[in-house]
Amino acid sequence: MEARGLYHIYRETEVETIALRGAELTLEPGTWTSVMGPSGSGKSTLVYVLAGLVEPSGGAVVVDGEDLTRLPPPARARWRRGRVGVVLQRDNLHPLLDVAENIELPLRLEGRGRTQIRARVDQLLDEVGLADRRRHRAGQLSGGEGQRAAIAVALAPHPQVLLADEPTGELDESTAAGVLDLLATLKAGEGASILTVTHNPQVAERADRRLSMRDGEILDGA
Repeated sequence: MEARGLYHIYRETEVETIALRGAELTLEPGTWTSVMGPSGSGKSTLVYVLAGLVEPSGGAVVVDGEDLTRLPPPARARWRRGRVGVVLQRDNLHPLLDVAENIELPLRLEGRGRTQIRARVDQLLDEVGLADRRRHRAGQLSGGEGQRAAIAVALAPHPQVLLADEPTGELDESTAAGVLDLLATLKAGEGASILTVTHNPQVAERADRRLSMRDGEILDGA
């Protein structure tokens, strides 16, 4: 996945805020990249644009030679469901579904068979250590359990890329370390490229490659 000269401008009445200013980034297969920066530096916007949730004002997101920004919204949504997993700071889980049902949902949307879905859900519940919480809803989980469940949901369709926006933002240090250990384990086992955007040095230190972000630009070195 490549970000090529990404710009994004938020407009409210006559006020313009430039969130991305020519951001450039390449995510190599099977690597963990961290982009570190303060609040307001454009990190969350970067995740939303890379995931195809927000259209950039300029530039392109290219995966395997295909410019995703040129796809119509329905095609972009289909691409995202199968190729990119997204973990946001909060509200990752459907509150009316239990953990297993949340993991099942993207697989059902893809039309996977019942046996295949059951096997994938069981595998991911084991990998994230939530097999005994499969029938609990989001409100019954701790912060760390909720993030682990969110990671399982994001990984369900075997995405090529996992994008995580402040994945440890509301967790204590010990719980955050457990989530980071999980990401490292899953990178090895699932083979997905991981991008974490964060203001937390503890997160950045775990990545293979560390970049920084200031005023919508991505710079070498955190």
